[in-house]
Amino acid sequence: MKKQNRIKESREFNNIIKVGTMYKNKDFFIYCLPKKENNIRFGIAIGTKLGGAVVRNKLKRQIKGIIREIYNMFPNNKDYIIIGRKSITEKDYQKIKESLINIVEKVES
Repeated sequence: MKKQNRIKESREFNNIIKVGTMYKNKDFFIYCLPKKENNIRFGIAIGTKLGGAVVRNKLKRQIKGIIREIYNMFPNNKDYIIIGRKSITEKDYQKIKESLINIVEKVES
């Protein structure tokens, strides 16, 4: 993911989670917040309860790969925080992708 498309600062994470709109399914929470700039930014959070560092980093890499594949599905001018839930640790890449596409379709409508 390009640097201009990332959200790294905790105050930005907290603001989007506090003010933004939440969408959820059994595998993900997505918070989105409209903004004035004409780009899309993403933040990915995987809790420590989901596993060790290896598991969490693997899940983050998979989610980043899925975002690159379905980037055009996300509405413009928004910031997104994607939070993984416990159930994604037992799923393979294809099931995670289907679940993320499903929740992104909710965000579009």
